[in-house]
This record gives sequence, structure tokens and C-alpha cells, in this order.
Amino acid sequence: MSVLVFIELEEGKIKKSSREAISYAAALGETTAVALGNADAAELASAGANGAAKVLHVADDRLNAGLIQPYAEAVAAAATSTGSDIVVTAKSSLADAVVGRVAAKLGAGLVSNVTALPDTSNGFVVKRSIYTGKAFANVSITTDKKILAIKKNAIEIKEDGGDAAVEAFSVELAGDLFGANITATEKAEGDILLPEADIVVSGGRGLKGPENWAVIEDLASTLGAATGCSKPVSDMDWRPHHEHVGQTGVKVSPTLYVAVGISGAIQHLAGVNSSKYIVVINKDEEAPFFKAADYGIVGDAFDVLPKLNEALKQALA
Repeated sequence: MSVLVFIELEEGKIKKSSREAISYAAALGETTAVALGNADAAELASAGANGAAKVLHVADDRLNAGLIQPYAEAVAAAATSTGSDIVVTAKSSLADAVVGRVAAKLGAGLVSNVTALPDTSNGFVVKRSIYTGKAFANVSITTDKKILAIKKNAIEIKEDGGDAAVEAFSVELAGDLFGANITATEKAEGDILLPEADIVVSGGRGLKGPENWAVIEDLASTLGAATGCSKPVSDMDWRPHHEHVGQTGVKVSPTLYVAVGISGAIQHLAGVNSSKYIVVINKDEEAPFFKAADYGIVGDAFDVLPKLNEALKQALA
């Protein structure tokens, strides 16, 4: 079975979620990846560690902007050229728009939020997360061509492969595909970004003010985590809006989500309930978040966090 993976790049680097997608694809069959825009050959070759045998590189400067129409044209062309039966990508706002168009071009069945390898014992059935992670659905794809968008942090990254062969891939991209013009891009700051984070530490109104956020940042630094916040916190400008986690903010699915001083409104829970483990720290023992927590600590965050942080530093030393 031939599989093509659409790699997303961030400043010339392969995104962690794309490495998860490559690892998923490698379990299905011979895997070729396609990368669009500027990237170092050594960086692309490193996709081999995750299971890619080959990377097709479309080194067209016009693709650096991440425009949807030319991306879809290039990915569809790569799928046709390689004769791929399956196209795999990490689910993201960009990939959702791209592979929807690729599906139309190829006449392929598309399933998003995939969390496990397909069951091929009776057709081709994939498991996907639905209702913001509260349930799962098993979906049968009956088309010859199939596209799977993998949920972030759902697949363990394979890292035991060698370098992939990197080949230039030429695609004729008509000028009208570049009709959109991106006038500005605002990117979240920080070493670890929320959508890619394996651990997230979030704070709510229980922190009482932006001047107290050091306890959140210290714990995040110890754990190598991204920082997040509840909607009221971002609305009050205690924290930047790109840190807002929830149904109307960033939806996350880390291995560990630590909620500090957050009551647990349904809108917040909808954005985090795909987390593998949830730890809640709140002095209100009636806080709704405790019902969704795997572990809970009833106590004042300003007492608990410094002690927890110190214990973690000693344990991780």
C-alpha cells in the first residue's frame, strides 16, 4: 500500500504533529512525504526517523505563505504522481482546508480526527474522535482513495528510522492559485506552543491577577510545558488571547493538562477533555472541574504550586 503524507513546516522545521502523521503512515505501508516551500534538506531527511522512505520537496518560494489553493494542487499532484492509495496529514486549520480540496480533486473519502490505525478485517474502518473528544465513531471508507487527518498527540512518534531520500518535485502552479494575499500574520510566542504541547499548565481567575502568573510559568518551565488560561483571564487581558484554551479558543489534547484556579465551565472543558490526564488544583472543593479530573488537589494555588514545583524539580533532577 502506497501512502503519502502532507508535511507542515514551521519556519523550515517539520512540525511535531506532522512527525506523528508520518509515524502513523509508516504503519500502513511504504511512505512518501511531501513538503512545500523552503526547508533545509537535512531537516526534510530527518522525516526518515519517523518512517518516511522519501520526501518530495516542492521548493517554490510562493508556497512559503501557506496559501490553501496552491497547497491543495501540489498535494494532489504528489498523490497522483506516487500512485498513493492513502493521503495522511495531521489535523490542523491549514490541513483541514487543504485536504478537503484534495479529496474533491482525487474523489477520495476523507475522515478527520483519526485516533487509531484502520481496521481492515472487514473493509477499511477508522476510529475518530467526536463531540469534542467525549465519544468515538467508527467510520467506513469505501472509496479507492482515502484521506486521513490524524488528531494531534494521538499517535506515538516513531524515531528509530534512518534518513529519508529527499527529491525535488516539480508542480505547475497557475498564477490564479495565488489570488489570495496574506497581509499580516500573528503568531503565538513561546518555546512550546499550545497546539503542539504534550503538557499544558493553565491558570484561571483563581490566580487573582496577572502579577501572580509566575507560579504558573515556573511550573510550566519545570515540566517543559506550554502555558494556557481560561477565557475570562484572556478577556481581562491578564494573558494574551492566543493562550485562551476552550471551545472558543485553542482546543488541546496533551498527555497532561494541569488546571490551576479554573472552575471548569463547560466551554473550557470542551477544549481540554481530549487530554489523557487532567490534574485540577482549586481551593473550592465543589469546583465542577474536579468531576472531569483524573487527579485533584484541594488547596490554595499559592500554597500548592511552589511546593509541587519544588518536589518536581527534585524528582526530575
